[in-house]
Amino acid sequence: MPLDDSYWSNRYTNQTAAWDTGAITTPIKNYIDQLTDKEISILIPGCGNSYEAAYLLKNGFLNITLIDISSVLCEKLSIQFAAYLQNGLQIICGDFFKHHALYDLIVEQTFFCALEPSFRNSYATKMSQLLKPGGKLVGVLFNKHFEGGPPFGGTESEYRELFEPCFEIEIMEECYNSIPPRKAAELFIRLVK
Repeated sequence: MPLDDSYWSNRYTNQTAAWDTGAITTPIKNYIDQLTDKEISILIPGCGNSYEAAYLLKNGFLNITLIDISSVLCEKLSIQFAAYLQNGLQIICGDFFKHHALYDLIVEQTFFCALEPSFRNSYATKMSQLLKPGGKLVGVLFNKHFEGGPPFGGTESEYRELFEPCFEIEIMEECYNSIPPRKAAELFIRLVK
């Protein structure tokens, strides 16, 4: 089954994205809280319900781009964030792998786990291409395997092997501050181009 607009729009329409937490998760929130430059360019790929974007906007960040393949979701986000469109926020409905721009920071929150594992090498390469020199890919990855998918999980050793050719791995460790349902099942990553 192709994980395309139709598939994801169906999941959002029927509210069956099981890993949606309903709010920004603690590891991402804590990372954002220590950022001081509100003008850095930030990309949130496979943005889903964009709790991270809402938090960034509320905290004065001025250059955020969201991208998702689901047309239903992008329409919803355009209404939800109407006051910010072209005023600190851009929403792109389309294929992440066809996106071209440069960012200081890319926030990873359940986009990686939504992609079929056959896309992982392309993901690592594309993330590197989208970051400015010294730019960071920051977020969480599931540190466990799932039956079927999505979500698709993995292990720290798999992720290290995947990312080491493109990034300096500053941090890849078990999250100490995961939300209770994800305790001991997430790795926090901070990767530098």
